[in-house]
Amino acid sequence: MNIPNHNERKEAADKARQAMLEKFRTKAQSAQAVDPALIEQRAQQEREREAKRIAAEEKRKARVAAEKIQRIADAKAAAEAEAKRVRDELIAAAQRKRAEKEAAEIKAFEDQAKRDLANATLRARRK
Repeated sequence: MNIPNHNERKEAADKARQAMLEKFRTKAQSAQAVDPALIEQRAQQEREREAKRIAAEEKRKARVAAEKIQRIADAKAAAEAEAKRVRDELIAAAQRKRAEKEAAEIKAFEDQAKRDLANATLRARRK
């Protein structure tokens, strides 16, 4: 039984590496002899893929722009609705305040009328 030493293993690895390199070179040389029609067909396929990609990108950009416009419109509508709600609340508060003030004035007039009536009744009894 012969155990290979380091140099023998290195030589075997170098030969294997050289064989793989030669195999790759022969494959590359045979690939260079590709039919020009096949090259044109692949180029056409690449142009078609690129056209599809550009169309899809344009479609995506249009969708994103439409979504952006929709979000802006939604935000404006929400802001307008909030402004209307605040305005309505302010108007309602002003109306309540005015109604409370009028009710207080009416009560004050009624109280004054009761006092005047009581005073008039008291004077009438004194006469």
